[in-house]
Amino acid sequence: MNNLSDNFRGALFMSISMAGFALNDATVKLASADLGLFQIILLRGVFACLLLTLLAWHRRSLFYRPSRGDTMVLILRATGEVGGTLCFLTALFNMPIANATAILQALPLAVTLAAALFLDEAVGWRRYSAIAVGFIGVLIIVRPGGEGFNAYALWAVAAVAFIVLRDLSTRLLSAGVPTLFTALTSGLAITVVGGVLALTEDWAPVSGPSLALTAGAAFFLLFAYIFGVRTMRMGEVSFISPFRYTVLIWAMILGFLLFGEVPDGWTLVGSLVVVGMGIYTFYRERRLLKAAAAQ
Repeated sequence: MNNLSDNFRGALFMSISMAGFALNDATVKLASADLGLFQIILLRGVFACLLLTLLAWHRRSLFYRPSRGDTMVLILRATGEVGGTLCFLTALFNMPIANATAILQALPLAVTLAAALFLDEAVGWRRYSAIAVGFIGVLIIVRPGGEGFNAYALWAVAAVAFIVLRDLSTRLLSAGVPTLFTALTSGLAITVVGGVLALTEDWAPVSGPSLALTAGAAFFLLFAYIFGVRTMRMGEVSFISPFRYTVLIWAMILGFLLFGEVPDGWTLVGSLVVVGMGIYTFYRERRLLKAAAAQ
């Protein structure tokens, strides 16, 4: 009974975490009406780093000194984080929030493929097939060459590649590297890059509402990360992980309420394909873990 309760609480926390990510995206998209891309990245980064610094100091993770090997991995991870942020926000500013979010849901499939190719993790033909079908789902959403094609969708695809780099790098970190320290280093990298690139665009006047939106985006992002961490500490991963796809539901709701965006039929079909293959991949991984534990 306790396990069942943990599973449902984990599913609830995962859904809340995904709502935080969707609210962050929607808030940033709202801010883009008055502020430039790099200006938003800089302002949101300042607020996020301030919050992360306070949390890391409170948990005594602020002054951690990583080894040389971990330092190189942190740099690689920060590169993936920066690239993923720049590419995804570029897509988000120029296409419906649900479409950009749907493409990002190919991430678990892409991570599984990259782990097989670069980390020598065992992946059978069933999961390779699921990955292939999932990527077909992404093509259905993007529709290259089709009437509804939006070139900015390719930025969302590039964001997936950068986030795969981030996630694979995270797997290479030593277990002793604090999570908050890791998040703070990436946050600082994004903020610095945003500040440098902001010099290349006209600085728009920052009004009170715009400042509130960027601060809110930082809060929602941190909120999502915190609940994401809590999620992974309770219940069964195979039960909880599929609830990460609730971010698509949140994105569609927010896209409709805030921007009047309604996903077309092909986007819905592609999203179902990507989500279905992602859930199947989680299911297969769980079965393989159980089989390995039984031996």
